[in-house]
Amino acid sequence: MTGFGGRDMAVDLGTANTLVYVRGRGIVLSEPSVVAIDQRSGEVHAVGVEAKRMLGRTPGTISAIRPLKDGVIADFDVTEQMLRHFIQKVHQHRFAHPRVVVCVPSGVTGVEKRAVEEATLSAGARQAYLIEEPMAAAIGAGLPVSEPTGNMIVDIGGGTTEVAIISLGGIVVSQSMRVGGDEMDEAIIQHIKTEYKLLVGQQTAEEIKLEVGSAFDLRDEVQAEVRGRDMLTGLPKTVILSSEEVRRALDGPVTQIVDAIKSTLDKTPPELAADIMDRGIVLAGGGALLHGLDERLRYETQMPVHLAES
Repeated sequence: MTGFGGRDMAVDLGTANTLVYVRGRGIVLSEPSVVAIDQRSGEVHAVGVEAKRMLGRTPGTISAIRPLKDGVIADFDVTEQMLRHFIQKVHQHRFAHPRVVVCVPSGVTGVEKRAVEEATLSAGARQAYLIEEPMAAAIGAGLPVSEPTGNMIVDIGGGTTEVAIISLGGIVVSQSMRVGGDEMDEAIIQHIKTEYKLLVGQQTAEEIKLEVGSAFDLRDEVQAEVRGRDMLTGLPKTVILSSEEVRRALDGPVTQIVDAIKSTLDKTPPELAADIMDRGIVLAGGGALLHGLDERLRYETQMPVHLAES
C-alpha cells in the first residue's frame, strides 16, 4: 500500500491464531485468538497464549473464549478487546493509532466485512483496510500475483479453507468453505468419543492431530497415548490411538478440502489451468502442515504441490 509506514500493520485475524506484521520488522506477533474473560464484570484476564492455556480449565466465573468462528466474528466486543490488546502489545503504548490491513475470508458477507472494519477501528486503528485471505496468502507465499499467469493457492486456516486461482492481481475463481483445522480437531474428538467412550478437549485433539494425524499413508505408522475422562465412570482414563485410525477420523474434512480444490480447478479457464498444471498448487496456513496432505493432493490431482515457506 502506497505510503504505508512503520507504525502501520497487517493483521491475519484467524479463527485459531492471529498474526501481526509490521513493515520493516516482519511478523512481530503470533498468538492464539483466545480471550479469558470474567463473565460477571466483563474484565479481560488474559489474551493469546496465556488465555489458550486456560481453555477447558477455567473456574465457573471465567470463560476462555475464541471470539471468531469459521473465519468471521462471533463475539464483537471480545474481538475488539483482543485486537486492542494485540495493537498495544506491538506498539507498547496506548496512543498508537496505526492504519491496519485485515485479512478476511473471500466468502464473507458485507455485514461480516463491516463487523471486522468496526472492530478494528474500535480497537484503536486510524483506518482499516480489508484484503481477501487468498490474495494475502498468495502474496505471503511469494507468488507472482500481478503477472498474467495462473497461480493456485489453498489456504487452510483454523475455521476456513480458501481455494483461489489468482492472475493479474485479481482472484479469477475462488471457493471459501467453513472447514479447517478446527473441523479436523472436532473429527478426532468425535472418533475418540464414539470408539472409546472417552471425552477429550479441543487442545488434546489438536495435539493428537499434530503428533500422529495424517492425510496419506505414513512410511512408519505411529501411536499416541491419549488421556481423557471416561464417559461411563467419570474417571480419568488412558487409551492408545494409532495413526491409521486418526487418519480415518480426519478423512471427512480432508476429503472436503480435496473436493473443493477439484471443483475450483473445474471452473478455471483453460489457459490458467495449463499454467497451474506446470506451476502446481501452493498450500498455506496451519492446516497445510498436516502430515501427508501434500502427498494426498498430488495423488488426487496428479499435479505438483508445494508448501508455502512460512
